[in-house]
Amino acid sequence: MTRLGTLPVLFLLMFPAVPGVAHEIRPAYLDMRETGPDEFTVVWKVPAQGEMRLGLYASLPKPCMAKAEPARSIEGGAYLERWTVACAGGLKGGEIAINGLRSTMTEALVRIEYENRDTEVVRLMPEAPSFVTAGAQTGLDVARTYFLLGVDHILSGLDHLLFVLALILLIRDRWMLVKTITTFTIAHSITLAGASLGYFSLPQKPVEATIALSIAFVASELIKMKPGKSRLSESYPWVVAFAFGLLHGFGFAGALKEIGLPQSDVPLSLLTFNLGVEAGQLIFVAAALGVLRAAGALGTMQPALARQFSAYMIGTAAMLWLVSRIAGWTA
Repeated sequence: MTRLGTLPVLFLLMFPAVPGVAHEIRPAYLDMRETGPDEFTVVWKVPAQGEMRLGLYASLPKPCMAKAEPARSIEGGAYLERWTVACAGGLKGGEIAINGLRSTMTEALVRIEYENRDTEVVRLMPEAPSFVTAGAQTGLDVARTYFLLGVDHILSGLDHLLFVLALILLIRDRWMLVKTITTFTIAHSITLAGASLGYFSLPQKPVEATIALSIAFVASELIKMKPGKSRLSESYPWVVAFAFGLLHGFGFAGALKEIGLPQSDVPLSLLTFNLGVEAGQLIFVAAALGVLRAAGALGTMQPALARQFSAYMIGTAAMLWLVSRIAGWTA
């Protein structure tokens, strides 16, 4: 790889340095649990910023009648409504829709747990904001939903992707890159599983701020690279990847909790969400390596200069995220 001239342009197209873009496209979540014959407790969760919430509204089948006014609250960056409905004849065959979803960039997850312990998990998108309830799903259907959520989460989480991109630019040996990415995967899988299962936890806002700091650290290591001199992060990048991978796992766990982790089928949803994260990460690594190879073939800028430019762009984005997250944490 001798030339990387198109890398700066491709970088700008792929990663706009917008401080709020890393995790603000969060899904809405509708949870319905049958507590008696044809009676359901409902929790409706919508992303919010302070007192401002997305204009999304859950529309239940017509036979479903609320037994009381919903209890409303703002909790942890989300607007919540809780109420109980009676659905004459049950939910099966009824249409559930998320009004307002078509005009957003987000999605909604609907989970229904019936009295006989059957479950139904459906992911609604702007182009398909409604579905007709089937009454039950197979484990494979539930697994597929959480797998796709994992893929989408990593591919829309620019902070995690920028960390991986910085590692790719930092490591020149392909075998070392494979070992480092594998170590990162193992580390965040450990904390994702442990935090999701309740074995340990960290406050989410400080975690998100520290994730931004981890990206800035790797970007600074890129800037300090010099020919003929190998820094600790270049000689043992897997150590850096493992340490920060543990931290990123807490970020994934927080996202999974936001999406809605069903307690009745935790192992299945946790495993398939994590597999989706890994699949998305591999897709990104393959795409990034392809872009770098194309840039090397077509460009006119020296590799060292291209890496410096990329490092400053990554570091700038990371520091913008850090400042905005600390501001949100202390607000």
